[in-house]
Amino acid sequence: MTHEFIQALQRELAPDVFFGEDIPVRFHNDWGGLSPVIPLALVRPRTTEQVSVTLRLCNEFKVPVVPQGGLTGLAGGARPIENGVALSLDRMNGIEEVDTVMATMTVLAGTPLSVIQAKAEEVGLFFGLDLGARDSCVIGGNLATNAGGNRVIRFGMAREHVLGLEVVVPDGTIVRSLNKMLKNNAGYDLKQLFIGSEGTLGVITRAVLRLQAKPAELASAFCGCPDFPSLLELLKSARQGMGSALTSFEVMWPSFYDFMTGKLPDLRRAFKEPHGIYVLIETGGRNAEENRALLEQVLSDALEAGWVSDAVLPSSERETKDLWAVRESVSEYGKLMGPLTAFDVGLPTSAAGRVVDEIEAAMKVRWPDAIALSYGHIGDSNLHLVCNIPSAGNDQPHKEITELVFGSIAREGGTISAEHGIGLLKKPYLKLSRTPEELALMARIKLALDPNNILNTGKVLSV
Repeated sequence: MTHEFIQALQRELAPDVFFGEDIPVRFHNDWGGLSPVIPLALVRPRTTEQVSVTLRLCNEFKVPVVPQGGLTGLAGGARPIENGVALSLDRMNGIEEVDTVMATMTVLAGTPLSVIQAKAEEVGLFFGLDLGARDSCVIGGNLATNAGGNRVIRFGMAREHVLGLEVVVPDGTIVRSLNKMLKNNAGYDLKQLFIGSEGTLGVITRAVLRLQAKPAELASAFCGCPDFPSLLELLKSARQGMGSALTSFEVMWPSFYDFMTGKLPDLRRAFKEPHGIYVLIETGGRNAEENRALLEQVLSDALEAGWVSDAVLPSSERETKDLWAVRESVSEYGKLMGPLTAFDVGLPTSAAGRVVDEIEAAMKVRWPDAIALSYGHIGDSNLHLVCNIPSAGNDQPHKEITELVFGSIAREGGTISAEHGIGLLKKPYLKLSRTPEELALMARIKLALDPNNILNTGKVLSV
């Protein structure tokens, strides 16, 4: 059967199918940190029709297929399956149309996020989704995982930026629903089935993206606050004083800020004195002077109220980049620490300070040399945490750390995944964030669309 399947792949997809040593190493894994897997085959289609052929053959021979985007996910969702097919969308890369009247952009799934952002800016518009991995991640993966990123507080998650999709479902059927209208209530909104489904229900091949008016200026400020309750007051004041101009509210606990600025000499510390917690605020308005004045007023009020101990407003693009460089230094973890246990969780904003204190303290009690770094998009309830136990070397106690962290999150009514999805790594803990009834309904949807269970088999759900 395997021989017949390989022959069928070669016959219908050559020269865009690869086997064995011809499969480049980068397709063996994603950023989830699991051990790499060499798939039975790698398909790198150039057209939607080739994606359709791939899924049709995999469905016919009941061979698992794992869709792959930019491979920047942290949950193992794009990790190949042994004796399965890896389906990379990297060659389906390009912007097909920009409609400046409807403020839409039609793109292929393998188009990097940074390319989309640049094109929107070129035509005087703005794409609101932004991630630190913007140069590596691709839009198909962003949509499949319902990515969030830095500007969710203003523009929402990835699903908020989509008007239409083209999707290939497991039997190879191409579903074209490339809607460009803001208002379209003709039946079920099918695109929402596939956004956030992590490639378990269908493979996204094209998207119609919603663009925004381009802000006249993005102004940033870096603040040191005495404690987390003060930071919450600053957040409330910023929302009230800036309204929709508030685009980012990025929080860094001292554990993260002190570690990264201490380890990376190129990072500049904004303040001489330490503070209880740090926040990077970004605003974007239609009028540059008005925008900066709003930011300055909010900071002035916060300083007077004692919610902010010190603040820096950069006077140049270079200074702005220096401030953001600290928050975006997460890409340097590999140089600074050994194997990581990384978390991307969501919880009520008011509980974040208490949860971080609880987790960081518990880590130190259990493993005295533990490194636990906390930061996140707290304005939209998203907390990131990375942990490493130096004394454990390569044998990190991932399970024990995960149970400690997810236990705290569950007690506060949070979610085990705010971004990056469930994949393989979070699958055993999904029941902490979803009811039995929700899980049963998810399984019924999966069974209806993928009765042979070929798409991303074993990821997200056990069906």
